[in-house]
Amino acid sequence: MKTRTNLIEGPIVPALLMFALPTLGSSVLQSANGSIDAIWIGRLLGENALAATTNGNLVLFLLTAFVFGFGMASTILIGQSIGRGDIAAAREVVGTALGTFVPMAVLVSVGGWIWAPQLLGVLGTPAETVPLALDFLRVIFAAMPAVLMMTMIMMALRGSGDSMTPLIFMALAVVLDTVLNPLFILGLGPVSAMGIGGSAFATALANYISLAAMLGYIYAKDLPLRLRGRELGLLVPVPSVLRLLLEKGLPIGIQMVVVSSSMLTMLTLVNREGVDTTAAFGATQQMWTYVQMPAMALGAAVSAMAAQNIGAGRWDRVGRITRWGIVFNLILTGGLVVALFFADRPVMGLFLGDSGAAVGIAQHIGRVSTWGFVCFGITMVLFGTIRANGQVVWPLIILFISMYPVRMGFAFGLRGWLGVDALWLSFPAAMVSTLIMATALYLHGGWRRAPALRFDVKEVSGGIKVVAEGAPARNPNAPDGT
Repeated sequence: MKTRTNLIEGPIVPALLMFALPTLGSSVLQSANGSIDAIWIGRLLGENALAATTNGNLVLFLLTAFVFGFGMASTILIGQSIGRGDIAAAREVVGTALGTFVPMAVLVSVGGWIWAPQLLGVLGTPAETVPLALDFLRVIFAAMPAVLMMTMIMMALRGSGDSMTPLIFMALAVVLDTVLNPLFILGLGPVSAMGIGGSAFATALANYISLAAMLGYIYAKDLPLRLRGRELGLLVPVPSVLRLLLEKGLPIGIQMVVVSSSMLTMLTLVNREGVDTTAAFGATQQMWTYVQMPAMALGAAVSAMAAQNIGAGRWDRVGRITRWGIVFNLILTGGLVVALFFADRPVMGLFLGDSGAAVGIAQHIGRVSTWGFVCFGITMVLFGTIRANGQVVWPLIILFISMYPVRMGFAFGLRGWLGVDALWLSFPAAMVSTLIMATALYLHGGWRRAPALRFDVKEVSGGIKVVAEGAPARNPNAPDGT
């Protein structure tokens, strides 16, 4: 089965779709997996057990978001290297990324297991759920190396033009996790009942099995990014390559933290409105998780595709890739927004039941706010292209301005005039402002003239080693205009 898509030659539309749709499928599976786990825990163990998973899932999300930044940096560097036909440089990026962050993940896993009680105290976990939360969190920390390594490898594969392999093994992880959850929660045959710890154990086992299977597949198919023989020496991080990964990855990781912290701040304001409003907002967030998936998938696809074309010097294709990414976002995200406008009550009923005040509140929140995700989707495409040439600081600045001065200013400043609707309107207000600033950056920001992210491949002591040299003042392949 062909897994890699040629991103630098041929028609753009089918290539973009063939790359973006498996990425979208992976995102849907990942989110569905979390929802299915929550259903198993809630139905088999009750509300206290479900509440106890919140802390573990929050820790896992924050660490995954942190690794996502460096995975995105790897995608950019690998994409540019593949675009110019430099497989050795792409393998060096993979080696440095894995050689750095896998040992870190193991240390975090061990430290998290030891200090999990103290961490729960810092998070303010309710006393009645601490025993359950501790069982869950410790096993989640044990799963951390597999989860983070899978995330890193999947993003590296997408940088090489392969979005199908990540989909295959994400599907394997989800199926295993879904089947194993009730087995380890309740126990069956020789398997002892583990309660809430069994759910976390199922997640850990599913990810370790999927990781092993994916590595076996990569070597069996001899995919371009595999390391074998002397190339295994590339797992020793090269400081200059690591510095590039940190320079590009840290701002992207911080972006995730900025967005998450902004949402937590908004949640404190929502909680003041009472239980029905909080429940309605929670259901709306569940819906938004799926609404934003096409935008995230298209942004990732555009970034990988643009990076390869930039590496190949095909700047004539970069603008067309961006435009088609915007068109598909309008179709997919816009279509979802319209569909939810007419079907919002049954969708909210999935989370809130068919009656009660919360359903009506959730419908109102959705109708006031959800349209903003069309703007969000266009922004993701623009940011994906801009990041493909290594510009990651300005997107961080723009997101910070939108999340705090704009969103919080709107929510607080207009509360007296608009009432509680100021909270809901602050979401599209932030998305519109982000789009305006992202469009200005894309058209006039000079990101096309960013220094080239180029590596030289050299032989050192009988092994391949790649050294990042001083970048030129500007990318020599970039067009003169902005």
